[in-house]
Amino acid sequence: MVTLDLRHVASPAVRDLLHLVNHPDFDRAQQQIEHLGGCTEPVRLTGRTATVDTTTGEVLRTYITTEEPTGSLLTACGNRRASRCPACSRLYAADTYHLIRAGLSGGKTVPDTVRTHPRVFVTLTPPSFGPVHNRPTTPGGGIRLCRCRKLHEPTDVLLGTPLNPTTYDYAGAVLFNAHAGVLWARFTTYLRRELAARLGMTQKAAHAVLRVSFAKVAEYQQRGLVHFHAVIRLDGPDGTSQPPPPYATVAVLTEAARAAAARVRVTVESDAIGERELSWGEQLDIREITAFGADAEFTDQAVAAYVAKYATKSADASGTLDRALFCRPCQGRGATLLPHGTPLPCTTCDGTGQARPLPRLGVARHVRQMIHTCWELGRLPEFADLKLWKWAHMLGFRGHFSTKSRSYSTTLGALRAARRAWRTEQARAHASLPTSDSDTTLVVGHWAYLGSGYNPGAALLAAHVWHRRELAQQFVAEGGC
Repeated sequence: MVTLDLRHVASPAVRDLLHLVNHPDFDRAQQQIEHLGGCTEPVRLTGRTATVDTTTGEVLRTYITTEEPTGSLLTACGNRRASRCPACSRLYAADTYHLIRAGLSGGKTVPDTVRTHPRVFVTLTPPSFGPVHNRPTTPGGGIRLCRCRKLHEPTDVLLGTPLNPTTYDYAGAVLFNAHAGVLWARFTTYLRRELAARLGMTQKAAHAVLRVSFAKVAEYQQRGLVHFHAVIRLDGPDGTSQPPPPYATVAVLTEAARAAAARVRVTVESDAIGERELSWGEQLDIREITAFGADAEFTDQAVAAYVAKYATKSADASGTLDRALFCRPCQGRGATLLPHGTPLPCTTCDGTGQARPLPRLGVARHVRQMIHTCWELGRLPEFADLKLWKWAHMLGFRGHFSTKSRSYSTTLGALRAARRAWRTEQARAHASLPTSDSDTTLVVGHWAYLGSGYNPGAALLAAHVWHRRELAQQFVAEGGC
């Protein structure tokens, strides 16, 4: 083996890459990185597996990570945030698209007759907590002057920030984000009640003839508040395989959704900030979803693509951060408890509970103030259960970005399982291995977490893989073949 003298190479990443390229098993290392598809922060695992014939006890196949060039197995991080891992987030968006599309037009165990069920696309927005810089429009679609008497460009950093930060209700904004999941849950409860009332039935009778199915995603506005986009569908009592009664129409669903949104209220009380009544904003949008191929804006395909697009976004889309701000060793408390209960100030964060001092965060003043408000409210006993210090980087929102009802369509887990089974079969066929019988074989394994991320040289290879795939997709999108 030739020893390389790389002292003249200034870049540590390039030096590491040259070492990797000259490794005897470089092809295997490159194969692992290619398999990840450009994942930016893979999980490194160590361990082994053995496939055993349960009838004879014979070990058919073995795998051990010490035989890998890096001594570990790389697996994709699976992060849905585009800001953290573009490759994995694209896969998540594709899965979300198929999940939403299946619930609208069939497929993935959902019958195609589901497209005849009443369906609407609902957008629930937050209320105002004070005037902000914006780009108001005229009835004809033109742009009007902001209240500050300026015409803001779409990229203006002032958009979404308060006109008067001293009077803006930051506490109310943070508490809205923290209770957005509760507001949604109450909306779905009231929706079922309003449907029953409009059909002249009791809730029990309505439940016996129809079912409400939905899928939703959360999106951040420029002002740092979340709003929800939801697909809501009416089914028969057996779910997707059965249509609802003829009298359960799109018009009835639309009226019920409007009434339900207006009824939702969550009251929050605190000696420090007084009483807040949280509700949805006045900008409620409800549109009927039409069948694929129809000459309309909200078709099956358009809605699925729209929802999938926002499923990979996070709070960072509004100018904040995509990583938690609390100190991990002390879990944001600023101290750890000794065995006898005495608090010991955390040396990692100097007792602040913050992984990074809030005044030093590289974010806009409005975002920093929302994060600071999360931290201050999180110290109050009445808001302890909200764990706002833990979700400060999310501006207080602690719910799931993408949720669905049980009967809407397939699940992300089922889609991943199908993809995993397909890849396993492809790998088996490529290696010319015999087909495994799950009734007579058993896979025994032991895995341990080693860390996350690449070494510098492998990171360059992964970036090249991602860039190459991006160019290929762009070529196809532009009409290449």
